Amino acid sequence: MTSRNQTPRAIWSRIIPATIALGSLVATTMTGPAPAAATTTGPANPVVTWDLNAQTAIWDVAAQQPNEQVRSFAMVSGAVYDALNAIAGTPYQPYLVAPPSRGTESADAAVAAAAHDVLATLFPAQQERLRAQYDASLAAIPEGRSKQDGVWVGARAAAAMVTARQDDGAFGDQQWRNGTAPGQWRPTPPLFLSQGAWTGHMRPFLMPRASMFRTPEPPRLTSKAYTRDLNEVKELGSATSTVRTQDQTEAAKWWHDRRSASWEIKRQLATTQRLDALQTARFFAMTDLIVADSGVACFSQKDFWSYWRPVTAIQLADTDGNPRTAADPGWQSLLVTPPFPEYPSGHACGTGARMSLYRYFFGRDDIAFSGSSADSGTTRQFSSFSQALDELIGARVWGGVHFRTADVEGAKLGEEVYRYAVRHYFRPLR
Repeated sequence: MTSRNQTPRAIWSRIIPATIALGSLVATTMTGPAPAAATTTGPANPVVTWDLNAQTAIWDVAAQQPNEQVRSFAMVSGAVYDALNAIAGTPYQPYLVAPPSRGTESADAAVAAAAHDVLATLFPAQQERLRAQYDASLAAIPEGRSKQDGVWVGARAAAAMVTARQDDGAFGDQQWRNGTAPGQWRPTPPLFLSQGAWTGHMRPFLMPRASMFRTPEPPRLTSKAYTRDLNEVKELGSATSTVRTQDQTEAAKWWHDRRSASWEIKRQLATTQRLDALQTARFFAMTDLIVADSGVACFSQKDFWSYWRPVTAIQLADTDGNPRTAADPGWQSLLVTPPFPEYPSGHACGTGARMSLYRYFFGRDDIAFSGSSADSGTTRQFSSFSQALDELIGARVWGGVHFRTADVEGAKLGEEVYRYAVRHYFRPLR
């Protein structure tokens, strides 16, 4: 159950800023109207508070990479949701359990217990720090049976989650296939790493199996689609591109930040849309479990297709049998290429699932939101969920790490996972 990746951030992640040839751009990028500020009164939403605590444990301390982060967030959010759903009288389908409840339990205590217990199991080296956060949360709650019973409900929900994820295949020893033929993936410069192959073999949270959804075959190397994809990323995704705009450069860096702006956006939406604690818990659980499963589905397909990355394809274009592509042995991407196969795009899978779920949950697309990136030093603002997804699809090309087809098909795969999940989970019971 414990993550084996609790060392400092992976080297390939740390050196991303050093590989960006165009330097640091400091202006804030505006891509749409700013979101309206929410007027909030009363106590803080405990679900938002503990989601931020989870981010600290998962990223700031443990430095988990994206394929690892989603599992941890899903476990925390799923347990918190089950606890609050039970206290509210189970108005929605539980994810795993509905601990017995009279409805008088402290929601704040239940959230703290559920989140703390999952995080302490995932990150035993952080137990002292997590306990201090937990004790501070409980200290703000009046003593009495409501508090005690809230802790009990939260602990039961956390225990169910921890048990359910035992031996789920996380951090397994699977390896990527290292190919040599044209079109086959092999480790990429500058570090030539191979990581995360276990992700596509992990037991999903919602889907019955990792390979439930399939992507079409990636473009054949001699096809017009492949020619178009390769020449686009060759021109726009190069570290020394003269045609990529400043805004495209900023977008590429912003979307690539391993400290994902999606966490901030999720909490921001809960606040601006004035969700109460139960609504927030359901929103976070739906988001995090669906995104986690989109990652499992995506990595399963990466393993199946084992497709080469743009940096390999461009440097070796004289081997692809396509007279309309030309090799550039010195070509390098703007961003450091992630250490796993290209097709489909994992970021597009997750963002496709996330933005589809947001449209469904709020019943509209045109909700404004923003997010900041430490890597780029900018805040990007969006006027709709579809606008954000469209930008992500382009940004992975502008960063030089994906062909456009991988982004488009990844977003479709994420949407398929979302559609399955909302048909089978989290539905109203009354």
